[in-house]
Formats: sequence, structure tokens, C-alpha cells
Amino acid sequence: MSAGVRTMGRMKLLLLSLGPGALRPFLDGVGNGSSLRIGYIGDAQVAYADAPWVLAERRSIAALGHEIADIMARDVSPVDFASTLSAIDAVYVAGGSTFALLEALRVTGNDVVLADRVRAGLPYIGLSAGSIIAGPDITPASLMDDPADGPALIDPAGLGLIDRTVIPHADGLLAPYPPSLIAETIATHEATHRLLPLRDDQALLVDGDREKVVDSAS
Repeated sequence: MSAGVRTMGRMKLLLLSLGPGALRPFLDGVGNGSSLRIGYIGDAQVAYADAPWVLAERRSIAALGHEIADIMARDVSPVDFASTLSAIDAVYVAGGSTFALLEALRVTGNDVVLADRVRAGLPYIGLSAGSIIAGPDITPASLMDDPADGPALIDPAGLGLIDRTVIPHADGLLAPYPPSLIAETIATHEATHRLLPLRDDQALLVDGDREKVVDSAS
């Protein structure tokens, strides 16, 4: 796969922890105020179906008034996936199980397709799991999510779009990710991985070779 090779000059990424506040200005910059077609990759959410947090995440996208095109990466070939990505203005990779998400992309080869398209300029938005897989290695997520969700996933390498692994929900305000779990995650992996803890009101904005943490409160 092409992870680890970055063409920084053309990439535009918004990596969210939870709060969607940075979404609107990011997408306004993509479409200059016009309506967009957003590809919504939902593989991380398959096991959660109509969970309230899944519905809330989708509503935050719909509220912006753009068209949503649902994509299940596991169900399409790389050729069809590439064609689908060519017909959207930005891709949104939803939260859920990090390991199920990367497995869905990896077993089809769609991880390479997605990474290549983003490096070529397709704007990428990730939330939680979608932000974690943008980094070089999802191993640090193994205490927050269950690796058994991706039983066919052998290689933990992420898309390699950034050189750090996002640790979302780093303020410990969500019940499944208390401060003790966040602290354990960082203590376990900080010596072997470059980590980027993000509070739920923060996001990482990547614009070419510039990266900065921005406010993303709800």
C-alpha cells in the first residue's frame, strides 16, 4: 500500500474528535459556498445500526444542507470505489469501530484508492475512527476499540495521510472513554508511536503542508 508516502502540497483534511463545529468552514472552503456532494463512508458503524450517536453524527452532516452519498467500502471493488470517489466533492469517514473500518478498506484494496485520491486533492473529513485511520498506525486505538471487530485485519498500518495517530475524546468526557482509559492509552503507546490527543471540541486541520489544531465545538 502507499501509506507513509505523502504529497502534502495538495491534501486537505479535517480530522474531528467529536464536535462538528469546524465542518461548515471547512466545507465552505471546498465549495465556495455552493452545494456539495459528500461521500459518507459508514463501514465503522455497521454493527451499531440505529444507535443514537450514529444518527446524531449523520444529522450533523445533513444539517449543513449538502447532498449525502452513502458508501460502504467493503461492498465495492476498487474500480467502482474509485469511480464513486470521482463523483463526490469531499469524503466523510464516519466514527465507530476503528478496526472494522480499516478492515473494510484493507480487504478490498480500497485503502490504497482512498489514500491516493486524498493525496491527489479529494478533501477528507474523519471523525473519531475516521480520524484515527488517517494516521500511520491504528495500534494505539486498541484499548479504546476492540481489535476483534476486524478479524481479517493483519496489518495495523493506517492511510498514512498524517504522521501521527489521533487519540480522540482525549478530554475523557464520553462515558466509554473515561480519563483513566485515555491516560492508559497514551502511557502505553507514547514511547512507540507519535500521538495527537484531541479533545471533543478540537480538530486537526491539514491544508497542504500546514497543520493546526482548531476549535470544533458543537
